[in-house]
Amino acid sequence: MNSPSVFDYGHGISAVDSVFDRAQQTAIHLVVERGRAAIVDTGTARGAPRALAALAQQGIAPEQVDYIVLTHVHLDHAGGAGTLAAQCPNARVTVHPRGARHVIDPGRLLSATAAIYGVDETRRIYGDVQPVPRERVLETPEGARISLAGRELQFLDTPGHARHHVVVRDAATGHLFAGDSFGLSYRELDDGGRQFAFPTTSPSQFDPPALQRTVDRMRALAPQAVYVAHFGQLRDVARLGADLQRLIEAHAALGERCRGAGERRFPLLKEGVTALVLAERARQGWPVSEEKTLEIFALDIELNAQGLDAWLVAGGK
Repeated sequence: MNSPSVFDYGHGISAVDSVFDRAQQTAIHLVVERGRAAIVDTGTARGAPRALAALAQQGIAPEQVDYIVLTHVHLDHAGGAGTLAAQCPNARVTVHPRGARHVIDPGRLLSATAAIYGVDETRRIYGDVQPVPRERVLETPEGARISLAGRELQFLDTPGHARHHVVVRDAATGHLFAGDSFGLSYRELDDGGRQFAFPTTSPSQFDPPALQRTVDRMRALAPQAVYVAHFGQLRDVARLGADLQRLIEAHAALGERCRGAGERRFPLLKEGVTALVLAERARQGWPVSEEKTLEIFALDIELNAQGLDAWLVAGGK
C-alpha cells in the first residue's frame, strides 16, 4: 500500500500524509484489525478526505471506523476530529480529560489560535473545525483501555509537550503512538536510513522536567517502534530517546539564558533554536544544505521559540 501519501508499516499500521504545512510533515496514523479501524490523530479538517481514502484502499468503509484517537487537541492533530466523526457514524472520539471540552466546543481553541494567526489565516490553515457531540467523546485518562476488534489500545498520561497529551500503546505490537511527546522527525533528513528526533516545544504548556519523564517512560517500555505525527514510524528508540533528552535539556538551558532579555528575548530564543537545529544537522549528518534545513524547520523554529517564551512567561523552571 506504500504510495507518495500512504506508508504501510505492517501489523495493520499505516500513516497517511495529511499535507499540513508541506508533504510528509504531519501524519494521520491508521490501525486496522479484522475489518475495523482506528484513526490516530486526524490532522486538520482538510486531512479528513485523505484518511478516508486510505481506509477505502484497504476496503474499510467509514462505518467500520470504531475510534478516532487523539493524542492531544492541538489543531494540527485534532482539527479534523469533528469532520471525521460526522462521516464515521460509529466512531467514538477518545481524548485526555483535560482536552475533552475543547473537542466538544473548539471555540476557545480557535480563538487562541486566531489571536496568533488572525481569523482568516486560521481558517486557511486549519479548515472548518467542527465540534464533536458530547455523547461521542470518550475520555482516556491514565490506564484507560479500548478494544479494536479485540486488539487492545492502552493510554498513558504523558505531559511535557502539553498537559492534555496521551501516548497510546498498541498491546498487539508493543509499539507506541506518541503524537508530539517523542518529538519530530522528518524523513527527507534521514541519512542512509539513520533517523533523528528533535523536540517540539510549541506553545503553550512546554514543561521540560515533565517531558523528560515522559521520554523516560517511553524508553522504559522498550518499544520496537514509535509513531510520531511529524512524521511516521521511528526505530532505534533508545538512541533517539537519548537524543531527545539531550535536546530538551538544551532547549531549557536556552530559555534560562534568555530569561532576562526583555524585548530581545523572543528574537534571541529564535536565534538559539535555529542554532540548535543547525548543530543537530552537523551532528546527525543530514543530507541537505543549511538553507534547505532551515526551510524544512521554519515552522518548528518559530513554534519552539514561542513555546519557550510561553514557558518563561509562566515562570518555568
